[in-house]
Amino acid sequence: MISRLHDPNYDRWAAQIKRTGGCRQPIHLRGKVDHYDQATGQLLHRYCTNREPNGVLRVACKTRRASRCPACAEVYRSDTYQLVRAGLVGGKGVPKTVSSHPCLFVTLTAPSFGAVHVRREKNGKVLPCHARRNAQTCPHGRVMSCTDRHSTDDPRLGEPLCPDCYDYEGSVLFNAISPELWRRFTLALRRRFARLNGLTVKALRQHVSIAFAKVAEYQRRGVVHFHAVIRLDGPDGPDSPPPAWATADALAEAVQHAAAVVTAEVKPLSRTFRWGTQLDVRRITMDGDLTEQAVAAYIAKYATKAAECVGTLDRRIQPLDNLDALPIRDHARHLIAACMRLGAHPGLADLRLIHWAHMLGFRGHFSTKSRRYSTTLGALRAAREEHMRAEEITTGRLPLFDEDTVLVIAHWQYAGQGLSIGEQALAAALTGTRLPGRAVMPR
Repeated sequence: MISRLHDPNYDRWAAQIKRTGGCRQPIHLRGKVDHYDQATGQLLHRYCTNREPNGVLRVACKTRRASRCPACAEVYRSDTYQLVRAGLVGGKGVPKTVSSHPCLFVTLTAPSFGAVHVRREKNGKVLPCHARRNAQTCPHGRVMSCTDRHSTDDPRLGEPLCPDCYDYEGSVLFNAISPELWRRFTLALRRRFARLNGLTVKALRQHVSIAFAKVAEYQRRGVVHFHAVIRLDGPDGPDSPPPAWATADALAEAVQHAAAVVTAEVKPLSRTFRWGTQLDVRRITMDGDLTEQAVAAYIAKYATKAAECVGTLDRRIQPLDNLDALPIRDHARHLIAACMRLGAHPGLADLRLIHWAHMLGFRGHFSTKSRRYSTTLGALRAAREEHMRAEEITTGRLPLFDEDTVLVIAHWQYAGQGLSIGEQALAAALTGTRLPGRAVMPR
């Protein structure tokens, strides 16, 4: 800390840290950017990292994982929030009239793979976990009952009542096949909605389009379920209203039917998976309990999380790693072991279970949307970059060029990542962020 504070280039280093927004693991780049006049070949401007502290430029890592970098994850969460909300009330290139389109908030859950410890509440009162008067004893000699009223931070939540009875293989296979199950659900949804209105799927496209945005969330037991916003539009997307017969009630009926009938099979093991029986379908309103802000905030929150709540790692696990030595929960250890065991099956190579063992088999994107739902994350990032570029020009750090007449040649090399412990403390003080396991440094 003292060495960095007394560095003659400290002010520039501090400016880099502030520009990353408090990124916990900034990426170090070494290189240069040249601006040439295309007509004359004259060098107009050159930026080189040789004059930067330690000869590198520090840029934000831009990860979405809050467990790795809370600052960058917050940017991702905010972008996801704006993306989802724009599809509900307009903005970011979406007309405001979209707020009048029928829209549902749907939660698709996973089936049961064995009894686990849960926290139940009713009327504000915590209920016993699995209170059974005549509880059966499993083949392994464990009574399948739990009368405890678990707290929200009870480490047993999500753990099976009997690990030997729990279907670990089924759990990781469901995670692996869930993206395909979602794809089939969207197809079945369109087919059912068309049939309810006496149309074919092809004819439906001339009257109605169905848009969605969804996010995957891990339950404590280690399986994913999906939260989705599903909206009815006219044939031209959000710019056109749906016909009067395309109602939210008809959409809800189609959702319930599609969730009940779709299946996905893992053929090498002759196992068929379907959604769980717990299906939640609610209408989104602008002035009710389920507002557009509440839905957008809920979905955006889970866009930055992964399987950490299950007690696993946020990095890939190598086949030669000693699973017994990893600092993870026993339940997560069993799920990872199932991924490793099934990943060796030649018929399951496409699922890449070993590669995604740290995600307990899930290999899909956490947040996805249909093409016409709203804007894109790329468009939001491009707008932010343009704003930052305009600010650089205004402050004189970047000259004003006519982009059509300037040739830009850039050369970058990766030179490392992260901050030293002392630099982390200084960065926390500069940006007001928290160190891992430490309080904010006083200013």
